[in-house]
Amino acid sequence: MAHRMNRRRFLGGAAAGGAAFLVLANSRSVRSAEANARLNVALIGVGGRGQWFVDTMPKMENVVAFSDVNQQKIDKAFQRWADDPSRVAPGKVKTYHDFRKMFDEMGKGIDAAVVATPDHIHAVASAAAMHAGKHVYTEKPMTRLVGESRALRDLARKQKVATSMGNQGTASGAYRRAVELIRGGTIGTVTAVHSWTDSGGSDFKEPPKDPSTGPPPVPDYLKWDLWLGPAADRPYHPRWHGQWHSWRDFGTANLGNWASHIQNLAFRALRVHTLWPAETPKGPHPVIKVEAKTSGVNRLAFPRQETVRWEVPARGDLPPVTFTWYAGGGLGTRATIEGLLGRDLDWGDKGQKKWVDWAGHLIVGTKGKLLANAHNTTFTLMPEADFKDVKTNAPEKEETSRGHEADWLLACRGGKPAWANFDFADALNEFNMLGNVATQVEGTLEFDPVACKILNNAEADKMLQPEYRQGWSL
Repeated sequence: MAHRMNRRRFLGGAAAGGAAFLVLANSRSVRSAEANARLNVALIGVGGRGQWFVDTMPKMENVVAFSDVNQQKIDKAFQRWADDPSRVAPGKVKTYHDFRKMFDEMGKGIDAAVVATPDHIHAVASAAAMHAGKHVYTEKPMTRLVGESRALRDLARKQKVATSMGNQGTASGAYRRAVELIRGGTIGTVTAVHSWTDSGGSDFKEPPKDPSTGPPPVPDYLKWDLWLGPAADRPYHPRWHGQWHSWRDFGTANLGNWASHIQNLAFRALRVHTLWPAETPKGPHPVIKVEAKTSGVNRLAFPRQETVRWEVPARGDLPPVTFTWYAGGGLGTRATIEGLLGRDLDWGDKGQKKWVDWAGHLIVGTKGKLLANAHNTTFTLMPEADFKDVKTNAPEKEETSRGHEADWLLACRGGKPAWANFDFADALNEFNMLGNVATQVEGTLEFDPVACKILNNAEADKMLQPEYRQGWSL
């Protein structure tokens, strides 16, 4: 689809920025690499999104290990190197199906790890790396569940490792400029934030069923038990495996897949992450209220349409603000957003079918509005006539990124923490994954971000924490 092509073009452009980074002469981290040495990096998950790191990481650092439960994906990763001479020669790379065994056997031979697996593996793989003292870059969403995210944040603090989540728009000049403008009052006091994507969940009503011929065999290239990881045991079925994004046991739907990118800008610019303080406050804790309307409650899969609304309390001198998330075209989504924009949405069914507005991020202030794209890499100030002289493509005060992955690699060497480090990424991910809890219950939830607890619904509060099968833990 058109929006997937746009994503590839964006990521392709990011590669150039990620390949060039500065190295600090003096390291501030007890686990940082030698200042001018290349890091030894392990890639956990080398298919799908992991292919990006197969292609780009060898240009920046030494890739010393692949871990993937699918042997075909490991084979294809090596083939990608063989087929394209522009990629850096890989040298000797060890391969594993179980990342736990990889860390046990390779020990100090690994400095850092990149996690690009299905969502349900993010937490356990990232935790295993940090327990082994390794720096970690984890693709979005940071984790599948709120409690997993909090556990990773706390573990990163304890282990003093460099971390980052893969919401690449954070590195763009437009993102950082927009943060400046919003905080500087260019659009006035922000009263509301609206984020959307045109697509919803699968809304599968029942789990996969075996054909009349019997249970499908596990492919010989797939380690099914390792693919399940911490999830509840079940027989192999290609729909569990091939459609993992669709099931709550394994995926996060668009609140993980896209809200990690889309809501990133307003969340930072409005300092919502400060409701997750480094130290427990002495006074009353803040409370975030969240409520969802859906096309139907479904605890197996994700609804076709959902609207999630967060009521965010004041942060210092910033007043309360509401965030609203829309996924799918129902529940009045289109009419609401078109009313806010003052024009039709381009969802591929009008004009030249460009799908320009398939996702977006609208920040509404008392003096104007800011409309950003899905990755927060471009934005428009509205009404445009009022802001025609405002520069929008690069920050004027905030630091410029060297590239999203490069910022993390610099932090691994003792540089400044990456903007998407787990202190910030945890707060954003908890916020979004709280929406996935809200879509499974009725009524408004009251969430304490300091205690990581839902205060008014015991059933929903249990959904924050994982239940892992034996052999898996954080």
